[in-house]
Amino acid sequence: MTGTQELKFVSPGFFQRIKGMFGVDFYRLFHTPMYYIFLVVAAVIPAMILSNSGTDGVGQLYTNTWQIIAADAPLYVVGSIGEYANMNMVFIFGGIMVSIFIGHDYKSGYVKQIFTTHAKKQDYIISKSITCAFAMVCMCVTYLLGAVGAGLFSGFSFETETGSLLCAILGKIIMSLGWSSLYTFLNIIFRRYFGVSIASSFFFGTGILIIGVAAIVGNNAALNIFLYGSSVFACLSSTILTVLICFVCSVFWAVIYNVLGTIILSKCDVY
Repeated sequence: MTGTQELKFVSPGFFQRIKGMFGVDFYRLFHTPMYYIFLVVAAVIPAMILSNSGTDGVGQLYTNTWQIIAADAPLYVVGSIGEYANMNMVFIFGGIMVSIFIGHDYKSGYVKQIFTTHAKKQDYIISKSITCAFAMVCMCVTYLLGAVGAGLFSGFSFETETGSLLCAILGKIIMSLGWSSLYTFLNIIFRRYFGVSIASSFFFGTGILIIGVAAIVGNNAALNIFLYGSSVFACLSSTILTVLICFVCSVFWAVIYNVLGTIILSKCDVY
């Protein structure tokens, strides 16, 4: 054998890298008890609310099972607990789950191994956003099952316009991508402060900022460009247009938060 043999390292492509990250994240998700705990929590919440539904001082909180899924009409300003307590609560608890899921990477030091094996920061953020979005979708499903079970047990009516109900449910499920991207971004910012990341996820998940703006400008459809606005827009009078707006909003904010998160990780010490 003569000459010098040159060894060349071929960097894996995007799809190969992201496939590897998905494998890691979904494996961890499915083998983490916390994921299943939050699925149960999502199912128990509507069951507890409907089973113990009383009055808010004016009248009965719910007259129909599907009101625990979505409000009758877009209500950007919360007037009563009954208007607020619907599937949007999944995004609050989902945010806490994302904080715990990502926070564990940093608390355990596992993130060092991730960035040693997968050098691309964008792969980490994209994978986390999509994995956590999947978890939120599953929480929406168990929430729906819990609501139906509680409705049957408590004897609430199931009458509704089927098409609008399906559009409302689909719209809220689609919003999972945008919400998970926001929470991933927040946890990148507060990666060294686990408690702050959970508090920030809870704060933004409640939509307090948009509720405050809506209290001034009223129920303005322009608020649908925000995550909370589109989530509220998905109501029991939804149409295909509602689903389209939720899709555009969710994807738009997912892209924004993934880009910003990648920039932050690229410029800061990830450890």
